[in-house]
Amino acid sequence: MNTEPERKFGVVVVGVGRAGLLRMRDLRDPRASSAFLNLIGFVSRRELGSIDGVQQISLEDALSSQQVEVAYICSESASHEGYIRQFLNAGKHVLVEYPMTLSQAAAQELWELADQKGKILHEEHIELLMEEFAFLKKEVVGKDLLKGSLLFTAGPLEEERFGFPAFSGISRLTWLVALFGELSLVSATLEERKEDQYMKMTVCLETENKCSLMWTEEKGPGLKRNRHLSFHFKSGSLENVPNVGVNKDIFLKDQNLFVQKLLGQFSEEQLTVEKKRILHCLGLAEEIRKRCRPEK
Repeated sequence: MNTEPERKFGVVVVGVGRAGLLRMRDLRDPRASSAFLNLIGFVSRRELGSIDGVQQISLEDALSSQQVEVAYICSESASHEGYIRQFLNAGKHVLVEYPMTLSQAAAQELWELADQKGKILHEEHIELLMEEFAFLKKEVVGKDLLKGSLLFTAGPLEEERFGFPAFSGISRLTWLVALFGELSLVSATLEERKEDQYMKMTVCLETENKCSLMWTEEKGPGLKRNRHLSFHFKSGSLENVPNVGVNKDIFLKDQNLFVQKLLGQFSEEQLTVEKKRILHCLGLAEEIRKRCRPEK
C-alpha cells in the first residue's frame, strides 16, 4: 500500500460516538490506507453542523451522492442492518462495526446483496488486532486444551440498542472461536434484574474435541470493564494475560484490511475463512439468545 493512489474513495461516517470519532481521526491520518480514502462528511441523528471542520450531511445526501463511495457504519448495533442495506442498495462499499447484524440470516443476506452489487462488506474486528490476542494466539498454538473460561465484566448496556448480550459481547466469542476453532453450544442461562440494571449470561461451549469453554458476560452498575481468562492445557495453565503493551492503532489496522479488500488485495480464500468465522459466531450468538429466551 505504499504506492501513491491513483484515486481516492469518498467516505461518509454514519454515527459519531466513540468509534465514529476514532474513524474520522484515522481517515485524516496521513499514513498507509488513509491515502486511498477521502472523508467527505458524517451522518448523525443529532444536529452537529460540523466536527473539526468535517461537515454533517443528511443520510439522503450520503446515499445519493456520487462522491460518496464508502460508508463506515458506527451507529448502535440495532441500526446496523438497516444502514448496511441502504448503502449497499445505493451502490456503496460498507465497513461496519461488530456485530454487523443481530441475526445470522440477515448477515448472510447482506453478503449476498454485496456480491450482487459487486461491493465490499467488511465487519470490523479490532479485538483480533489487539496485542493481548496476538499473545494468546502464540500461547495456545500446538497445545491441547483441557478446559477454559472467559469472564467479561462491565457497566450496564442497553439491549434495545446493542442487542442481546451474546451479540453485544460477540468480540469475546470471536476470541474463543479464533483461538480454538468452531464451537458448539452445550448450555446457556441468563440471570436478569432489570430494576438493578444487572445481568449475567453464562454459556457453556464445547470445542470439536469436546473440551469445555465457559463464557460469562456480567454487566451492572459499579462493575469495572475487565476480562478474566483461564485456559488449562495438558502442558500447563494460562491464567490471565500479562500486560503486553498498548493496543496501538487498532482501528487504523482494521481500516488497512478494508482498503486491501477495496483494492482487490485480499484472496478469495481469506475472504471465505473470515466470512465463515463471522457467520459461525453470529449463529452461536443467536442460538444462545434462543436458549436463554425461548420463543413463546
